[in-house]
Amino acid sequence: MTTYIAHPVPAQVLTELRTADDAGRGTVPRTDDEGGAPLRCCLRRSAPGERIALVAYAPLRRWAAATGADPGAYDEVGPVFIHADDCPVPTGEGLPFSNSHRTVRRYSAEGRILGGRLVTGSPEEFEGAFRNAFDDPEVAFVHVRAVEHGCFLYEVRRG
Repeated sequence: MTTYIAHPVPAQVLTELRTADDAGRGTVPRTDDEGGAPLRCCLRRSAPGERIALVAYAPLRRWAAATGADPGAYDEVGPVFIHADDCPVPTGEGLPFSNSHRTVRRYSAEGRILGGRLVTGSPEEFEGAFRNAFDDPEVAFVHVRAVEHGCFLYEVRRG
């Protein structure tokens, strides 16, 4: 059985996002009074009282800049929650935020969307969606996204 690892927003990117986001706005930290925000830095939900920020993030744009790819119109910017300060790196165990409907969106090495699959939250269904995606040699990586808002949650690559 293949193990699939959820990759958070990379540490260097977090350092940049904590100053200015991918829409060019300054980051505004706030205290999360309620908790429960899905943090893309450490791939867990926030606890009440933690300092977090909602920032604009362009995962394809940043990936394309590092690889020389051109995602064209698929370059999108969306909101993500991060800790306002450094936080522990996730352990890579399990699939975070998988207890709800999610979309597993497949991308080519050029950054083009190759399709997607709705999953309802079971580990077996996620495993099947990843296996199905990576059985296609054209798929370079997948993004797991929230259905209700379409937000980027994390990236998965071949293991």
